[in-house]
Amino acid sequence: MELQLHGKRALVTGSSKGIGEAIARFLAVEGAIVLVHGRDREMTEHVVASIVGHGGQAHPVTGDLTDDRAVKRLITAAEDIVGSVDILVNNAGGSGPKESWETTQPSTWASAYDRNVLAALRVIARVLPKMRQARWGRIVNISSLAGTMPPASGPDYSACKAAMNAMTVSLAKAVAAEGIMANAISPGTIFSPTLEARFRQFAEERGLGGPDTPWKEIEHAVLPMFAPVPLGRVGQLDDIANAVAFLASPLAGYITGVNLRIDGGASPSL
Repeated sequence: MELQLHGKRALVTGSSKGIGEAIARFLAVEGAIVLVHGRDREMTEHVVASIVGHGGQAHPVTGDLTDDRAVKRLITAAEDIVGSVDILVNNAGGSGPKESWETTQPSTWASAYDRNVLAALRVIARVLPKMRQARWGRIVNISSLAGTMPPASGPDYSACKAAMNAMTVSLAKAVAAEGIMANAISPGTIFSPTLEARFRQFAEERGLGGPDTPWKEIEHAVLPMFAPVPLGRVGQLDDIANAVAFLASPLAGYITGVNLRIDGGASPSL
């Protein structure tokens, strides 16, 4: 399917690795001019070089999204490079050490809220005026299944993602008439080297596999003990990137205020 993204200018925060990198790469394949963001300049430039090496258009931007002045400099630099941002993907954030309700501290919650919710807010506030002038824009906030299915541990992260979901709906209502669509995506259990190592360790401790056991066998044995996923597999980075690219495209012009769960059917409700 042609997503009509050629020439669209996309800023993907936290795209020097992981989910953000996969999103940046796929948007570039679809013809978007991608601003790859990270705090580490070398990692960010490495992703840019790889995208350009495969025929895409990409530029590096860096900055700490918990710093108002750094965000202002970042958006100024981005606009100097591409003119304005048509597509914003708020991917930066993430969880910290898993705390229990007995050990969690208010400072942990404040820090998590700053790097997840307020980081997204800072960037949205900077790019929104030009989207409004253009009367076209796409904002995709990367949330988490934890925002609607919070586990017992890590309550700060779940609360942050729930806040991001609510923020997305409010934003969608505020800007829909101006041609700007705002949506959230909530990944479930997604593959990463860290997840594979965790699954393998779990399997070895229980005699379910060893270092040479194929990943598919490990996945089949261990996943049901971590999460009830009807599809029977963990998600892949491309599963997230494909959905983001669609929501960022002109084809999604009547979709806004949605929280799209990419979870293999793990959620028990609509």
